[in-house]
Amino acid sequence: MTTPHVTGATGATGATAADAVTVLTPAVVVVGGGPAGLSAARELAPRVEGDVLVLDREDTAGGIPRHSDHPGYGIRDMRRFMSGPAYARRLVREAEAAGATIRTGVTVTNWAGDLAIEATTPQGRVRVEARAVVLATGARERPRPARLIPGDRAHGVYTTGHLQNLVHLRHGKVGRRAVVVGAELVSWSAALTLREAGCRTVLMTTEYPRADSYALFSVPGRILFRTKVATRTRVTRVIGRPELEAVEIEDIDTGERRVVECDTLVLTGGWIPDHELVRAAGIALDPGTNGPMVDGALRTERRGVFAAGNLLHPVDTADIAAIDGTHVADAVVAWLDGRKPPAEQVRLLADEPFRWVSPEIFRPADPAPARQRLLLWSDRYIRFPRIVLRQKGEVVARRRVWWPAAPGRVFRVPSGILSGVDPEGGPVHIGVEP
Repeated sequence: MTTPHVTGATGATGATAADAVTVLTPAVVVVGGGPAGLSAARELAPRVEGDVLVLDREDTAGGIPRHSDHPGYGIRDMRRFMSGPAYARRLVREAEAAGATIRTGVTVTNWAGDLAIEATTPQGRVRVEARAVVLATGARERPRPARLIPGDRAHGVYTTGHLQNLVHLRHGKVGRRAVVVGAELVSWSAALTLREAGCRTVLMTTEYPRADSYALFSVPGRILFRTKVATRTRVTRVIGRPELEAVEIEDIDTGERRVVECDTLVLTGGWIPDHELVRAAGIALDPGTNGPMVDGALRTERRGVFAAGNLLHPVDTADIAAIDGTHVADAVVAWLDGRKPPAEQVRLLADEPFRWVSPEIFRPADPAPARQRLLLWSDRYIRFPRIVLRQKGEVVARRRVWWPAAPGRVFRVPSGILSGVDPEGGPVHIGVEP
C-alpha cells in the first residue's frame, strides 16, 4: 500500500490527535468485500499500476456467504459446489494472493471528492484518494418496519441475514416452529438454517400464485422439511408479547384469515440495495432496482466510479455477483489507461410485467454485458415468454426463450437481442408479447 500520510494532527489549525486523518492513495478502492468486490479486486490487482484496496464494514470479508452454511455456492464462477463459508474464504484467499489489500471493520461514511471517500476504522479516520472506485456494497432484506406488518412487538422476528448470523456465526438459539415469509431461493436457505437450529418450518407464505424458487429447490424442500407453501397469502398480524406466539395469515383472493402458531418468523426476500453511497454522490438511481444506473461495462454516470453485484440487481446469486466483479475489471483498467467510453448510448426500459432491467444503458460499441445476458425481474409467471423490443413504437426485435420468467428470481435474456437497436433511435422498451 502507498505509504499513508496524516493530516490535521498539528496544533496550528486547532486540531487534536483525535482529529487526525490518515490519507491512503491506492489506484483502486473497492467498497464492499463480498463476492463482487473480492472478485473485482482479484482481477484488478495484477493488472493495475498501484494498489487495490478493499474496504469492508464487517470483521471478516466474504459477504453474505460467510453465514450461509450450506452448499450451492461457486457453481458458475468457480465451477465448484461448495458451502457458503468455504466459498467466502476462497474468495478472500484469491484476492489476497493476487495482491489486493483487504481492510475489515471499516465503515465508509461519505465522499471527499469525485474519487475520494471518507471512512472510519478501529484505528481512526481515513480518507482514501483513488484513481477509480468500485462500489460493491450489495443488498439487504427489508425488515419488518419496512414491510408494514402490523401487530405486537414480539421477539423472534428475523430477516434471513440476521437468522444466519445468529445461528452460524454466533451459535445462538431460535424457537421450535417457524413461519417463513417468501418462497424463493433465500427462503429455502433460511429453512436449512432453521433445520440446523432445531426449528421446523411449518409454513412458507408467498403473495404469488406459485412458489418463487426453482422446482429443483422447492419440491425437495417441501419433502425434506415437511413444509407447506401457501400461495396468494400474506402475514397480516404478529401475535405475542414479549415472545412471538403466532401470526395471522390472509388469503389474498378470498380475504379469509387464519392464525398459525409459531415462535419464529423469518422475513426473506424484499431486497433493498445498499445504495447510500450512490445517493450521497448524486449518481442517478434506477427507479426499478433502486441501485445505480450502469452500462454493460458497469460504469456509473460519474466518471471513474463503477458498480457491481447485487447493488445493481437485487438480488441474484452470489456467483453471478462474483462474475460481475470479474467483468468490471476491464472497464476499470481502460479508465486507468485513459480510454474513454463510447459516446453513443441507448436507455433500456422495462415494460410490464418486468419491474427492472440491468444494465440500464446499452452502448453499441461496448463488449457484451457479463455472461452476455440482460437481467430482468418479472412480477408475473410466464412459462416460455416471447421477448419483444420496441423503439419509437416499432418492434425492433423478438425472441422466444425456453425458460420461464418468474417472480422471486432474476430472469435472463441473451444480450444479442439488442443487435437490431438503432443507436440514435431513442429509448428501447423491453416487454413480452401474448
